[in-house]
Amino acid sequence: MTTDSPSSPSVTTGPPTKHQLALMIWLAVFPTLTVLNLALSDWLRTLTPVLRTFVLATVAVPIVIYGLMPQLHRIRGHLLSRRRRHLGRT
Repeated sequence: MTTDSPSSPSVTTGPPTKHQLALMIWLAVFPTLTVLNLALSDWLRTLTPVLRTFVLATVAVPIVIYGLMPQLHRIRGHLLSRRRRHLGRT
């Protein structure tokens, strides 16, 4: 049973387009890398560029994939559901 309830908007909204997904990834990755660089800057400064990139990727990828992307998918679903209700579609 598919409903248009606010608790399950992703059921009716479908997957994001390539452009929406690109924006969502950027919105997750950029702030994550910025915060990690600022928080770990003293320690990262001592590493070679390849090792620094490896450390940042190893920490950032799980944060983005398991922490931020599900939230962004949920927000996208809520926004699309609100838009659909506002336009009078069900």
